[in-house]
Amino acid sequence: MMQEMAKTSIVDIVPDGVCCSEQVGTLYGNLFPDEARLLSPRTVNKRREEFAAGRTCARKALGMLGVPSVPLLQGERREPLWPQGIIGSITHCNHYCAATVARVENCRSIGIDAELNEPLAPGLLSMIARDREREWILQAMEPSICWDRLLFSMKESVYKTWYPLERCWLGFEDAEIEIDVETQSFHATLLATTSVCPAVLHGAFGWTRSHLFTVVSV
Repeated sequence: MMQEMAKTSIVDIVPDGVCCSEQVGTLYGNLFPDEARLLSPRTVNKRREEFAAGRTCARKALGMLGVPSVPLLQGERREPLWPQGIIGSITHCNHYCAATVARVENCRSIGIDAELNEPLAPGLLSMIARDREREWILQAMEPSICWDRLLFSMKESVYKTWYPLERCWLGFEDAEIEIDVETQSFHATLLATTSVCPAVLHGAFGWTRSHLFTVVSV
């Protein structure tokens, strides 16, 4: 049943009112001069390719909203700086890149993340998971998903949603995830004090044999 209903990209799981562009396989893209200057001369080619692909996906998604192409610079935590009235998120990993954008009247914040569908390195789960999350992962029955890596991805999407609203750090231990396998959804209860961000965030996930995808939005 899970395989029949599986959602296999970020495009499949973004909410209504959000535009998404993705690249699968060989990543490609171009940068404005101001964007290229954000990269160090020592930046390796793989990082340059992923960065360019992310900006290219972002501009394509913006075009779906009717927003002209502009340089997308960075904030103090290297987050993309979007045109006025726009929110968005970018993610990339090996052989996958995606960007989502929306107008602020439709979505206050969004976070997306893509990861390889592979187990976390030994010892890392204990650093990112709370006790209840670890117990759930040990009992998870769907063998085609690396649940520890998916939990990591969910918390990455939670942070990307949180930061534009609260403008401060959120640790892995500051959010507790509960997963609904049948609906391919999850919610995160925030244990940190919030002033703007809702105390409970809702998200969705998808996967392929090679990749995992998560989205959280407000």
